[in-house]
Amino acid sequence: MIEPPVEQQQFVEEVGLMFEQVGLPRMAGRIFGWLLISQPPHQSHSELAEILQASKGSISTMTRLLMQFSLIERVVIPGDRRDYFQIKPNAWAQMTQQRLMQISAFRKLAEQGLQLLASAPSTQQQRLQEMHEIHTFWERELPLLHQRWEREQHDKQKALMAKSIHSNKT
Repeated sequence: MIEPPVEQQQFVEEVGLMFEQVGLPRMAGRIFGWLLISQPPHQSHSELAEILQASKGSISTMTRLLMQFSLIERVVIPGDRRDYFQIKPNAWAQMTQQRLMQISAFRKLAEQGLQLLASAPSTQQQRLQEMHEIHTFWERELPLLHQRWEREQHDKQKALMAKSIHSNKT
């Protein structure tokens, strides 16, 4: 049996606990945690089951869940009949987009509730008003933050390319 170093095992468990704290299954977090640090970056069902000491059924269920969240993807290696899983490129950006859709949905729910209580006293509307205001704020600001992050990543890539070109000339 493959036994990763204790520090890696601890990291995997911490990612699992973080997933659990946000309402996702701990095993999904453990799989994700391992895929963040594994070498090679792609792992098969069997490798995940062995490393994480989990059943293949659990691994199968949780990899499907992680694919639904667009955090991991299935990859095929030519000549190998097994499926492998790896962290999906731009997984975090996609997760941000999903979060924005959730924020919009909550804002719309708050608007519906406020319409229902349009003639109610303002004290009764207060909870919905707070819900509406915070989700309106994040719906406006999160895309701007995301664009700023993308610009920084683009600038970083340009700087790395310029540095590479400069070092190749010398």
